[in-house]
Amino acid sequence: MQPPAVPGAIGLSLAAFPVSYALNSVSALAHPVAVTVTGVLVLLALFSMVYLQGGESQSRDPLFYVFTVFSFTSVIDMIISLEEDGHISGFMEFYMKEGEPYLRTAYGIMICYWDGSVHYLLYLAMIAAIAQRKSYRNLGLYWLGSLMMSIVVFLPGNLLGKYGSEIRPAFLLNVPYLLIPVWAGVRLFRQPKSLPCCTADKVALEQQRSLYQRPLDLGLVLFLVVAAVFTFFRGLVVLDCPSDSCFNYIYQYEPYLRDPVAYPKVQMLVYMFYVLPFFCLCIYGLLQPGCTWLPDWALVFAGAVAQAQFSHVGSSLHHRTPYPYRTPEEVWWVFLLTNILYALGPHLLAYRCLRSPGFFQPAAPPGHHGKKKHQ
Repeated sequence: MQPPAVPGAIGLSLAAFPVSYALNSVSALAHPVAVTVTGVLVLLALFSMVYLQGGESQSRDPLFYVFTVFSFTSVIDMIISLEEDGHISGFMEFYMKEGEPYLRTAYGIMICYWDGSVHYLLYLAMIAAIAQRKSYRNLGLYWLGSLMMSIVVFLPGNLLGKYGSEIRPAFLLNVPYLLIPVWAGVRLFRQPKSLPCCTADKVALEQQRSLYQRPLDLGLVLFLVVAAVFTFFRGLVVLDCPSDSCFNYIYQYEPYLRDPVAYPKVQMLVYMFYVLPFFCLCIYGLLQPGCTWLPDWALVFAGAVAQAQFSHVGSSLHHRTPYPYRTPEEVWWVFLLTNILYALGPHLLAYRCLRSPGFFQPAAPPGHHGKKKHQ
C-alpha cells in the first residue's frame, strides 16, 4: 500500500531539517566541490525515493516527482532564510560558506522565503491535484511564472554583482531550476484548459460590448498604461538616465536600485524588456476580442510579478541591505503602496480572464449563431 501523496510529500520535505543538521556537522563538507557533490547525491537519492514510493496514479504524471523533490528543496530554502535572519542555527552554515554565499544577501534571503512558503504550498496543492486526478494547470502556470522570474534574476545577478568573484561549483545546482521549468511549462500548456464553459451566444454578446461598456476592463487598461510607464521609467533609472526625475527617484524613493549586488538592476531590466511588452500586449488583448492566449499568460505573469515584487520590496527594507541603499522611512508608505499596486494589477487581470473568459474565446463563424437558432 502506497502512502498518501500529500502527507508523504510533507514528511519527505520536513526531512530537510535532520538532513541539513547532520550534513552541517560533517567536517569533510568544508570544501566547495564536496558541497556540490553532496547536493547532487542528495537530490538523486530524493528522486529515487519518490520514484520508488510513487503510486500508480502519480507515476502517470512525471511532474509529480518534480514537485515532490522541489518541495524538499523549498524547505531547505526556508531553513536558509530562517537561519540567516537569526531565528535558527546549526543547519546550513556549511552551505552558505562553501556553496552559495550570495544567498546571505537580502535578495537571497527573500527568494528563499518565497520558495519556502508560496512555492511550497503550490507544490503541495499540485501534488494533491495529481493524486486526485484533478487539473492543476492554473496553479502550474502561476508557479511557472514565479519560478522563472526568480531564476532569470537570481542567476545573472550572481554573475554580475559584487558576488561574481565568489561563484562556487554549487552554482551549478541551480541549472535544474532553469531547465526543468521549461520542460514543465511545455507540459502545462499542453494540458486541457479548465475554463468556465461559455455558449456561442454569450461569447458573441461579450465580444460586441465596447470597452466603455466593460468598466473592469477599462480600469485594467488604465492600470496597464500607468504600469507600463512606471516600468519604462524604472528601467531608465537603472540605466543611469541623467534626467532630474530619475536622479531624485533613485536617491529619494528607491536607493536599493543602486545596490552593487546587481539584483535590483537585473530585475528592473527584466521588467523593462519582458513585462513591459506583455503589458502592451494585454492592452491589445483587452481591446481586441478573441485573444485566446491572454488567460494563460496572464497567470504566468501574475506569478512572475508577485515573486519579483515580494523579493524587491523585501530586499529594499531588509536589514542585510546596507543602510544607504534601504528605502528611507519617510517614503515607506509611498514605496509600499506603489509596489503593492504594481503586483496587484496582474492578479486582477488574471482573475478577470479566468472568471469571464468569453471575450477571449474564438468568435463563432459568421452565420453559425443564426443557424443554431433555427435548428
